[in-house]
Amino acid sequence: MSEITKNADNFVGYEYKDITVKHEMEPVYADGYPNFGWIMEGTSFSIQNVGSVIMKFKRDRKIRNKAELSRLQRQFDACVAEIEKLEFSKGVNASIAAYTIGLIGAAFIAGSVFAILAEQIPLAIILAIPGLAGWIIPYFAYVNIRRKKTEQVIPLIDQKYDEIYEVCEKANSLLA
Repeated sequence: MSEITKNADNFVGYEYKDITVKHEMEPVYADGYPNFGWIMEGTSFSIQNVGSVIMKFKRDRKIRNKAELSRLQRQFDACVAEIEKLEFSKGVNASIAAYTIGLIGAAFIAGSVFAILAEQIPLAIILAIPGLAGWIIPYFAYVNIRRKKTEQVIPLIDQKYDEIYEVCEKANSLLA
């Protein structure tokens, strides 16, 4: 954060802030940060973080209630980070389960191949059936587990958005 000093009656010194956010959360920051006195100057795509956006903000460094606004802004940032974690948690367990089932299916297929090489055709067929099932089932397992986790997480995400709304409302009242 850089700061510019005020040296004339009509000159306004600004402090600047660049934040890198996930593309999906850009509207949340664009709507929320003005409540803390920030003015958005622009956005650009992040080269280092694919799927992220760099948002550039500025605000008057002599803003009233700066300490309280900064505290509320940290609370806002924490809520957004919690929403991102909750969104990420929707697919993690589902992915782990799907990969595990797929890996077990691959092991059965490998066993089937080795059985064919050893000329054990009945054993190859017995191993191939759960192997193929282990390649088909992961999709359905992923969808089912993700759906259940999403149903659990959505009320928590809505609660965090309500908390963000309250924080922004408090901050906006400090600006007036």
